[in-house]
Amino acid sequence: MIGFRTVERNQMPPERLSELVAAAQADPAAFGPLYDRYLQPVYRYLYSRLGNAHEAEDVTSQTFIAAYEALPRYREQGQFAAWLFRIARSKMNDHFRRNRFEVGLDAAKRAVAGYDALGEVIHDEELDRLQSLIKKLNPEEQDLIRLRYVADLSFSEMADLIGKREDAVKKSIYRLLERLKGQME
Repeated sequence: MIGFRTVERNQMPPERLSELVAAAQADPAAFGPLYDRYLQPVYRYLYSRLGNAHEAEDVTSQTFIAAYEALPRYREQGQFAAWLFRIARSKMNDHFRRNRFEVGLDAAKRAVAGYDALGEVIHDEELDRLQSLIKKLNPEEQDLIRLRYVADLSFSEMADLIGKREDAVKKSIYRLLERLKGQME
């Protein structure tokens, strides 16, 4: 049976992230390392929602431009990733208001580096079934799956982003996974 991949976090230590944010606030030319760290997760998340590489690139660019411009006003009130993904969601919602559509999670797998075409062929039926089950989740549950497994956010980053406690987010994710696993069996 196909399971969710084990998330290998490339998490930056909080003190290092704080240093990068402070450096970028002091000198806009120092924004590069923040951009490099978050470009792929933001793009993958947006691509999973938009399903079009060109549009995902555009909204990703808009996200980083807005973050760059707003960085002097950013305060360490939460996690930087949550702040950045709030901007990404806002830019995506603006895009949806203008274009009125959304795609499913199946588009996200094409955005992941190292995509294995043979693995897809072998597991197509199970993947289709899993994607079908995910599409039946309500939008909030789908977004939890996207934030965790497409955008690769930690539980604490997700909690800060959606305004819930970390343990509540963990519980929601684990319940979702159990429910999906039960439906797959």
